[in-house]
Amino acid sequence: MSEQMVEYECSEHIAAITLNRPDKLNAVNDDMVRQIAAALRRFDTDDEARIAILCGRGRAFSSGADVRQRQLRSREEFERYGGAQAPDASSHDLLLRTVNWKPVMAAVHGYVLGLALGLMLECDLIVAEAGTKFQVTETPRGLSGAKYWALLNFRGGGALATEVALTGRFFTAEEARVANVIERVAPQGELMATARALAADVAKNPPLGVRSTIRARRWYLEQLSREVLLQVNLAKLHLTEDFRESARAFTEKRSPAPFKGR
Repeated sequence: MSEQMVEYECSEHIAAITLNRPDKLNAVNDDMVRQIAAALRRFDTDDEARIAILCGRGRAFSSGADVRQRQLRSREEFERYGGAQAPDASSHDLLLRTVNWKPVMAAVHGYVLGLALGLMLECDLIVAEAGTKFQVTETPRGLSGAKYWALLNFRGGGALATEVALTGRFFTAEEARVANVIERVAPQGELMATARALAADVAKNPPLGVRSTIRARRWYLEQLSREVLLQVNLAKLHLTEDFRESARAFTEKRSPAPFKGR
């Protein structure tokens, strides 16, 4: 029986989907992706749930992909999968393919890195605790930051989107709010109270009208995501020497050797 890495509960029309791998900073492996998808499908069919809050237990929302499992696969696996993610455990359009027009909010804290940043940016609303740090980890890893650039722009990120996608630097909740990427910055210790208050404002409305708005938003987001991923996948950066060296250096806790552009 697989470990329970995602929890689901619902009260007052608000579902809470909690990433529960705190000892690994909620790093996402294949099984966790499958469990997130299952929780989102449960939310989709839960007649009592009108909005979901996606959050994380422990010191961080999520440190992103579990590098040891998902980025140190054999070349044969990379070629067979067409990337770092198993076909039934892809995080690329996780929310778009599982939730049927109900709104999903991300309530994030600590660190939101790489894969987790993409998952957050797919959500319809975002609340971040003060001091939360975000990073496009794909950039220093030798992968493309194009998906994150596109999602940040979709949310109004503008110049910040280009800078963080090209540099891979950390940026804060406060910067994200100024750039209109997130809806709220919650004071320390008040993340879930702030998120639930905003969720309650949504849940009190007639649900079909809310879902109509979400349906339109997701349609445009899905078109954008497909176009960007088509371009990114053609590059096959997961097969490059630079990616392999950067991933190994990360797991070995050392600086990578000089990159070669191949």
